Parts: sequence; structure tokens; C-alpha cells
Amino acid sequence: MSRPGRDDAPDRLYTVTQGRSRSGPDNPFDLVTLVVAECEPTPGMQSEHATILRMTGAPTAVVEIAAELRLPVSITKILLSDLHAAGRVSARHPKAAVPDPDILEQVLVGLRNL
Repeated sequence: MSRPGRDDAPDRLYTVTQGRSRSGPDNPFDLVTLVVAECEPTPGMQSEHATILRMTGAPTAVVEIAAELRLPVSITKILLSDLHAAGRVSARHPKAAVPDPDILEQVLVGLRNL
């Protein structure tokens, strides 16, 4: 049973990834990695690659790209790895906000007082 609006038949996914089922071991992408385009799409480029480059003019998370392309995240990571290897996109992990220790202490005291 396929989901409406999705064309993720195995033969299509095989074609999109040129037969690869995994990205390389040096893959810098996880679900929250922010991807930024380093160039514009060029004529003759694979349509999924061109779409990714148009989407990532501003930092965009891998999971958002997969949702927009309507492709599984694993397939999206393969496409992103292709672009990254060619220098067409850069990847960076979002900065995690480090909470202020004083605020954490106040929260802990407040919880103990409950």
C-alpha cells in the first residue's frame, strides 16, 4: 500500500541515487544538520540536486529537505552527500544553547520546593 502523494517506488529511488543505498562513511549529515547552498543549480543537473540547491539558499535542516522532496531521509542524505562532495553545499550543525547554570540551579530549587 502506498501513501497518497508519494512516489517512493523502489525503482525510482534506485534511479535517483544511481543504485546506492547508503551515503559514504564521511557523511556529515544527520536530521538536524543545516545545509546551505554554495552555488546556483546548473543546466543538466539532476532535478533533485537542483531543487536542493534552490531550497538551501538559507540554512535548511536535512529533515526539512527530505519532507519537501517527499523522499526518505536516507535517500536525501545520499543526494546531499553528492552535493557536498562536489562543493555545492556546506553542512553545519546547529549550535546548541548552553543553559545558564544559575537558571538551572533556580529551577532545581523551585522543583525541590514543590
